[in-house]
Formats: sequence, structure tokens, C-alpha cells
Amino acid sequence: MDISFEQLKSMVVFAQVVEQGNLTAAAKHIGLTRAVVSYHIKKLESSLEVKLLNRSTRSLSLTEAGKEYYQSCRIIAEQAHVAHQHIENLKHEPQGLIKLTCPVNVGLQMIVPALNEFRRLYPKIELDVMLTDEVVNIMQEGIDLAIRGAPLPDSGLQARKLSTLETCLCGAPSYFKKQGRPTTPAELEQHQWVIYKLTAGVITLQKGSRSFSVAVKGSISTNNAAARTAFIEGGHGMGRIPVYDAWPKIQAGTLETVLDDYQLNNIDIYGVFPPGNASSKKLRLLLDYLKDYFVKVDRASNHII
Repeated sequence: MDISFEQLKSMVVFAQVVEQGNLTAAAKHIGLTRAVVSYHIKKLESSLEVKLLNRSTRSLSLTEAGKEYYQSCRIIAEQAHVAHQHIENLKHEPQGLIKLTCPVNVGLQMIVPALNEFRRLYPKIELDVMLTDEVVNIMQEGIDLAIRGAPLPDSGLQARKLSTLETCLCGAPSYFKKQGRPTTPAELEQHQWVIYKLTAGVITLQKGSRSFSVAVKGSISTNNAAARTAFIEGGHGMGRIPVYDAWPKIQAGTLETVLDDYQLNNIDIYGVFPPGNASSKKLRLLLDYLKDYFVKVDRASNHII
């Protein structure tokens, strides 16, 4: 069966619905009305004679057929984006310097790999990357973009949300063998913690409608996220760390999670920049690229609806 141009459009719309999480967000992202997006999904399901999405009043989820079909739709959408981007580069290749700062750990594990790919697309854009866990004064240092875990609403700076990172409670097998594994939030206060000085000393857990706040203490503290994780791996205490950081170590057996049936506060990642940079084409390109890159990392970790 030949695929029409209209069906190709519907496939791209379907991919956006999956990645954005709902019809309304997808419609806003691609500049269509919610009714048109719904029309494309229904037309796809009708032509394929298979259900792609399970719908309720509050959420969407993929059927087994939907999961298979999404992978093909995603590839088509990505290839179209790459082709369009290459043409744009040929017409108006952006150039100039971007000075960027971000925390060391997220920088090494996520931002630097993203910048590697970004530079292949835009070789005339120069990068000056400062990795530090200290909060840099963007205006004084002439920074174009800072990657931060808060939008700093009172600073006069502008911010764009790039991603939300899930977190988990971890400890080393050697620590749990010596100190035991906590099975309730109340037991967490009896444990040693590796303290990350850039966050609050209270951890909040939720289960259903119940919320638990736990004050943590420990004999080791640091302002560096990578050092925090290394101390936790060394068996010196527990810690709350991002899933992207913990997952490779969990697979390697050097970290274990606890209280997985409780929800923790996530970490929102923002791109923060001076108001005067909002019209900078090269900065907008980088922000768009980083946002898409975080979506790909999230997808690779199977955090899809």
C-alpha cells in the first residue's frame, strides 16, 4: 500500500503526540489545533485498522501496536528535521561565540556530549564552556547561557525549561550490608548521608496522598555532584541523585536504590540567559538543540508514556 503525503503528515503528528505526552501539548508544539491533531490520530488508526493510543480523560498510553509504529514515525520525523536543518545551515550558517556555564557532573555526562553533536551541525559556532558547581554571575562574566536547576525568577534573567530529571535514593551494597536497608521514610533519619551542599538538607517523599519530609545528616558534605556520587559508591552514606547518574552504577552493581515505591522531587533543568540574548539566533539554535537532546536521552532511558 502506497503512503500518501497526508499520511506522512499524520505519522509526524502521531510522533509528536507521543513525545509531548498529550494532544494539547502536541498541538501547541507543531502549531495546529487540538481538533486537527485528534483528526490525524483517528485517521491513522482508521487507515491502519489498529488502535495506537489508549485514551482516558486524564492520560494517553501507547498500545503494543502504537509502540511499534511510533519507532517508525519517530525516525521519519527526525530525518525530516535533519534535512530541514541542513538546508537552513546552507542558507544562513550561524556563527560566533557562545559562552556557556553548567554544573560539572551534568556538564560532563549530558551537556558536553550534546555540544559535541551540536558543533558537527554548526561548525562555525565557537564554544567557551565553563564547568563549575558554583553559581556564576552571568552578567559580570559575560556568559551567554547557564544550565541551572532553577529559573532564578528574581534575577532579571530569562529562562527556558529544557528537561525534568528524575531522582532516586541510593547507597552502596557495602553500606547497606553494614547499616541495613531502610524500608520506611522514618528510618531514613537514622542513616548517614553524603550531603550535597547546593541543595536543601531535607528530602521529601510522596506515596499517594501522603507526604514525608526527612532531615538528612552526615559526616561528609561536598559542593560537587560527581564527588557526592563517588562518596556514596564508597559506602560513606546514602544520597539522592539523578537517575541518569545512578543508572550506569546500578547496572554495574556499585549502587542500589531503596524505597522505589515512593516518589521524590524531580530536578527541573533550565537554560538561563540575559534578556538581551533572547533574539540571538545561535543561542536559540543551541537551546532548541539541548531541549531535543534531553528528549532523546529520556527516550533512551525508556521514560516514554
